[in-house]
Amino acid sequence: MAGLFNFEVHTPFRLFYINQVQSVTLTLADGEIEVYANHSPFTAVTVTGILRIKEGEGRWRSAFISEGILEVKSEKNVLMVEYAEWPEEIDRERALASKTEAEKTLADSTFKFYVDKAKLDKRRAEYRLKISEEN
Repeated sequence: MAGLFNFEVHTPFRLFYINQVQSVTLTLADGEIEVYANHSPFTAVTVTGILRIKEGEGRWRSAFISEGILEVKSEKNVLMVEYAEWPEEIDRERALASKTEAEKTLADSTFKFYVDKAKLDKRRAEYRLKISEEN
């Protein structure tokens, strides 16, 4: 069996996940990364996307995560994100409505602030929909 390490996912609202795992895969601001036991320490910005966790017994789990910070240290790895949801927790109707609203804002707005926010909202909605389809 591959080496295990402690991994936690925190949101402002709850401790989303805590367990010993074989690996985690997620997207950083500069690309995708997979972290294993005894990885070199670092801290990095994460972006909205899909978190894949290979648990101790080898089973893979996936979750939606929003942007945040990943801290890899020898004693444990901690991911702090604004939102994290398992596929079964995602409200597909709400995600579809959010995507539609973001697309409307992108089509109608010329203000950079609104365009940037709509792009982020659309990305979040698309990943929520994608991960909910895996359930």
